[in-house]
Amino acid sequence: MPVSDPPWWQRGVVYQIYPRSFQDSDGDGVGDLAGIETRLDHVAALGVDAIWLSPVFPSPMADFGYDVSDYCGIAPLFGDLAAFDRLLAAVHARGLKLLLDFVPNHSSDRHPWFVESRAARDSAKRDWYIWRDPAPDGGPPNNWISDFGGSAWEWDAATKQYYLHAFLPSQPDLNWRNPEVKRAMLDAMRFWLDRGVDGFRIDVLWHIVKAEGLPDNPVNPDWTPDRNERDRVIQLHSTDQPEAHAIAAEMRALADGYPGERVLIGEIFLPNDRHASWYGTPERPQVHLPFNFQLIENRWDAGVLRGMIAEYEASLPAWGWPNWVIGSHDAPRIAARIGEAQARVAAMLLLTLRGTPTLYQGDEIGIGRVDIPPDRVRDPQELRQPGKGIGRDRSRTPMPWDDGDFAGFSTVEPWLPLNPDWRARNVAAQTGDPASMLTLYRRLLALRRRHLALQIGDFALLDAQPGVLAYERTHGDERIRVLLNLTDHAVTVPWSGTVLLSTLDGPTEPGMLHADEGLMIA
Repeated sequence: MPVSDPPWWQRGVVYQIYPRSFQDSDGDGVGDLAGIETRLDHVAALGVDAIWLSPVFPSPMADFGYDVSDYCGIAPLFGDLAAFDRLLAAVHARGLKLLLDFVPNHSSDRHPWFVESRAARDSAKRDWYIWRDPAPDGGPPNNWISDFGGSAWEWDAATKQYYLHAFLPSQPDLNWRNPEVKRAMLDAMRFWLDRGVDGFRIDVLWHIVKAEGLPDNPVNPDWTPDRNERDRVIQLHSTDQPEAHAIAAEMRALADGYPGERVLIGEIFLPNDRHASWYGTPERPQVHLPFNFQLIENRWDAGVLRGMIAEYEASLPAWGWPNWVIGSHDAPRIAARIGEAQARVAAMLLLTLRGTPTLYQGDEIGIGRVDIPPDRVRDPQELRQPGKGIGRDRSRTPMPWDDGDFAGFSTVEPWLPLNPDWRARNVAAQTGDPASMLTLYRRLLALRRRHLALQIGDFALLDAQPGVLAYERTHGDERIRVLLNLTDHAVTVPWSGTVLLSTLDGPTEPGMLHADEGLMIA
């Protein structure tokens, strides 16, 4: 494919919607599909290209949709298939794409497959999940630890075996070594592709196959009790197995068989070399975009980020396209992590690096820290390991649309608290305000759409003073420099040219960067 005609997912920007928290249309305090449809003009006005929906499938909601009980339906909480079809049509009518969050590693324990699997040892679907006899001492078969804490094995008294769960006990892991499981899951993907979705974000893709024999994972000598219990062991045998790459290649072949450049985004938490292997090869590609979380995981420091960006770029195969994210439903809000002033700089970084950016709902208005009272905690990860700061509710609070009752999100108390400053920090208040975070995001996205250098151009890091991250994007005769001051004091930086945008609302000064300022210069 010629450089002048790249696929939409290389040029474009993805916007993640957490459906429970975007817009409630029926007055139950929880967002839904019809609510999302009413707010699509906000998404389109931002200037993004695609929407990724966190799971909307039928689910008991033990992990808020990441415990699926039917891969080919819609949870009544969110609507029904007709509501989904209306949303999909409305998304496409605005020239946007729609991606679903596919959860292949595990189902709900209420999925009919698992109900049948646990009914008896000789059940026809017993091997659809991972069952093992106890260890000689009667305990779990190995030392694997759930990502939510505790053993990854749950005892089933009726059949006298343990089943594996990488997350909650109510989320049993599917056995992807069983060809019937693989066929059923690919059929589920086909169901949605046939319906017209434009691709999938694939949850914990690197988890889906386990090592033969299920050996113990190595003990992590660096683990300390204040960290997630999951990290007591190194997930050597429970994740990133070679067979998982073969499955990813089959998923890619399925997606590539459909018209319209369907895309697969794989959730992959791995070091660069192993992360890059999920692109596959030109002859047998895997996911289009192995999700890159390094802007979330690394310290907000110019030197640290410069080194990380260089290493990530160097790790990519020639056929691999980079991608970036600064926020998600699992991660602390960027404005809570680094403050609102630097969150503006982070917005410029996200939308000017080489690669496909993903923007998380609410970051475009700078939602910051939201403290969740103990009696309002809903996240099972926090409930199982309280006090470790790993709760995710803080990033899932409802979207504030205006300063009316319940921020225009609902007509009743929302399922999680609103951001405490919602009466001032909401979409209506920031719309039309030239100094607002929302205006900054809209300007950044408009510039990205206007300049090929920012969409698909080459990338080069530039030398800069301590505290400054500098790089250049070029395409043909177009040249754009990005200078980001990651400090709270002014820095002398020799620059000249036409300022396309500053993250600050005020005059720029040639030869310097103000505190907390990012500049784009042509």
